[in-house]
Amino acid sequence: MDMEVAGRPRPVADEVAERIERLILDGVLKAGQALPSERRLTEKLAVSRSALREGLRLLRARGIIHTAQGKGSYVAQISQVDAGPLVHLFNSQPRTLYDLLEVRSLLEGESARLAALRGTDADFILIRRRYEEMVAAHGQDTDIATHAHLDHAFHLAICEASHNAVLVHTLQSLTDLLLGSVFACVNNLYHRAPHKRQIDSQHARLYKAVVGRLPDQAHKAATEHVDGVRQSLAEIEQEEQRLVRATLRLEGWA
Repeated sequence: MDMEVAGRPRPVADEVAERIERLILDGVLKAGQALPSERRLTEKLAVSRSALREGLRLLRARGIIHTAQGKGSYVAQISQVDAGPLVHLFNSQPRTLYDLLEVRSLLEGESARLAALRGTDADFILIRRRYEEMVAAHGQDTDIATHAHLDHAFHLAICEASHNAVLVHTLQSLTDLLLGSVFACVNNLYHRAPHKRQIDSQHARLYKAVVGRLPDQAHKAATEHVDGVRQSLAEIEQEEQRLVRATLRLEGWA
């Protein structure tokens, strides 16, 4: 808050720290990203080097940034959600995937709606780049991990266009889980032509609704996409279970 105490102006270092915090919240500076050089920051913020250094000291004390010896300062992981146990459950208990897809449906549906309402031309340029990169990879001999990262980057670009800092950082804090869910989808669905065509069509509808500034359609496209993936994976799992049971009966185990 831009308040003065007893008529005294705020220290310049406080203002520097607040402006950098705003850049982090707005996603301009991202978790794990190196801060620009001192020279560039002093130019961009129009402050002295001493004021900048004091502002950075405040941010380090707050845990917003951290400094590695000889490597400069980096944005800290400010969304401290310990997903470790969930990652373990996700890997050991496949049913956890369906819970995560339910959460994705809720968060990404609202992200898409807000992006269509609040997105700027610059946001839509970034979304288009991520979409085109994802589509271009489909016609090449691209490995599963790359497909998953491109898919995730497209959805994250839409989320960032929502201009809701808490929503963005919530999704970023779950990156390991979300990437895992996208990897599972790509690994199980991309090599099945009907499912692949359905996903491509859903991505296209989502992209067009967001950049077309159609919030209701964007929300619907995002939720239908995630819910469709969840249903497809469930159907594949049921099919595999039927095959296992039939094989066991054939071999005299059941």
